[in-house]
Amino acid sequence: MFRFFENLVDPYCDYPQEDRPPTRLWPFMKAYAEPFRHVFIWTGILSVVVAAIEIGLIYYMGRVVDLLSGDPTQVISDHGPELVVVGLLIVFLRPVLHMLDVALLNNAILPNFGTLIRWRAHKHVLRQSVGWFENDFAGRIANRIMQTPPAAGEVVFQVFDAISFSLAYLVGAAILLAAADTRLMLPLLIWFVLYALLIRWTVARVGPASQAASDARSTVTGRVVDAYTNIHSVKMFAHHDHEMSYARDAIENTRRTFQTEMRIYTLMDMALVTLNGLLIVGVVGWAIYLWVQGQASVGVVAAATALTLRLNAMTGWIMWALTTFFRQLGVVAEGMQTIAQPIDLVDDPSAKPLRLKDGRIEIRTLSHHYGRGSGGLDRISLTIAPGEKVGLIGRSGAGKSTLVKLLLRFYDPESGCILIDGQDITHLRQDSLRRHIGMVQQDSALLHRSVRDNILYGRPDATEDQMIAAAQQAEAHEFILDLADPQGRTGYDAHVGERGVKLSGGQRQRVTLARVILKDAPILLLDEATSALDSEVEAAIQDTLYGMMEGKTVIAIAHRLSTIARMDRILVMDQGRIVEQGSHSGLLAGNGLYAQFWARQSGGFLNPEAAE
Repeated sequence: MFRFFENLVDPYCDYPQEDRPPTRLWPFMKAYAEPFRHVFIWTGILSVVVAAIEIGLIYYMGRVVDLLSGDPTQVISDHGPELVVVGLLIVFLRPVLHMLDVALLNNAILPNFGTLIRWRAHKHVLRQSVGWFENDFAGRIANRIMQTPPAAGEVVFQVFDAISFSLAYLVGAAILLAAADTRLMLPLLIWFVLYALLIRWTVARVGPASQAASDARSTVTGRVVDAYTNIHSVKMFAHHDHEMSYARDAIENTRRTFQTEMRIYTLMDMALVTLNGLLIVGVVGWAIYLWVQGQASVGVVAAATALTLRLNAMTGWIMWALTTFFRQLGVVAEGMQTIAQPIDLVDDPSAKPLRLKDGRIEIRTLSHHYGRGSGGLDRISLTIAPGEKVGLIGRSGAGKSTLVKLLLRFYDPESGCILIDGQDITHLRQDSLRRHIGMVQQDSALLHRSVRDNILYGRPDATEDQMIAAAQQAEAHEFILDLADPQGRTGYDAHVGERGVKLSGGQRQRVTLARVILKDAPILLLDEATSALDSEVEAAIQDTLYGMMEGKTVIAIAHRLSTIARMDRILVMDQGRIVEQGSHSGLLAGNGLYAQFWARQSGGFLNPEAAE
């Protein structure tokens, strides 16, 4: 039975992906709710039916009170079958309808709705550019991805469990009282108007307050995760107290925003108790007055009393449900600041896969300043022949990494273009472009998975032997066999910790090299590929690196000039431009900037801040 309801909606069903999702709340929710449309309709109908049954029970209990005022024998004789039928309906039909209502809500909607939002939100965020991630905290992004789905699920739950039920119940209550005596509706209507005004006052304040509280919680998460992610720096600089103070500011702001939110609820509760007292006195008192005047039966008084006591119990729940509804909408709205952000770096509709023939790279008057007007690259033009090995050096900020990021299309250039075998990379599919490029970065961060998973990230369909061969080429196989994690996994199955923290810098770099060796891409980018290696391991790997480069088009960034001395051509960058190029010996003979770098380096390292 459970499986039937749980499978009514597939949260992973296909859907049209939007680069610019709705930025307004209700269109945003509607887009996610589309697969649940039919389930929502049936849940709404059943919610109304269940409310009608509850009203009907109160009405019938009033009728029973009136029947019991007569002769018992006559009552049983005249109404016995009716009482039996009603009893059977209460025992058998009512639970079935209630079960269907609950099963649709608890088993068909809640687990799948949150899953669908989390899945699609994560998929959307993963499509964002590297620059987008660089402008936010990973912790805050993750927090919004995690807290928005349950908040949206709570919104849907309150719509069907409380709002639709309570509206149907109030309409039914008005009909019941009107059927007994139209005058009984008057205190109910007065109460309802005051109750609606209280709801309006509460909702107008709860939405902004809850969004502020949610944003404050996300800030706390971002700061805490930032400290945990950089725990080595925190410990190394003995900044425990500084981090506590930094976190406390955010935590205290969270407390203040939550206090503001809770004050609203306290005032709401006080007003609600007063209103409910007026409701009980108004409806029951009037019903008793009508009974005294002989214009209402004891059953009417009993039904009116039961109804008002039930409303008294429900109003707090309804109010809490409504405030929860709008509070969770505030959480969803806060999450939309991440989930609904447009994807600006997208494939052209007519984008095609890269057809790589030779590996020729042409860069034509390329400029990119990250929107600042300075820094980055400034009108770079360059041609790298197929199979050519190019070294790239320059001070920090000279534009080396920017050039590599643009080649990978982590950003689109502000002007100019990059062509690979004559194909403009902005007209290529991003995944196809990057599959043809291998990259070893200076920051050799690894996934918090096994060594095997990290190496196979380069080529998931590789065999075990191919993976081990790549690790051996990277001088990593021996130390991998000695690895063990706290869960008892060893060797290639050992997990490396967040960003590979359980490995040394040199070990991480060698695993990263193994991953790129396994990928065997025809274009190779090296950004300080051996910077984390000791001299002995670097010497052993240098031949491996040059072996990797055979037959590939290579761009290598280096501060250790000895690592690129054997390159076919060396480019010297300064202030976003190429100021020198040539072979190692030719550049030294030219006695220019490269020669100054070479003369000033210590142990083969470039001083990136050296003056001209």
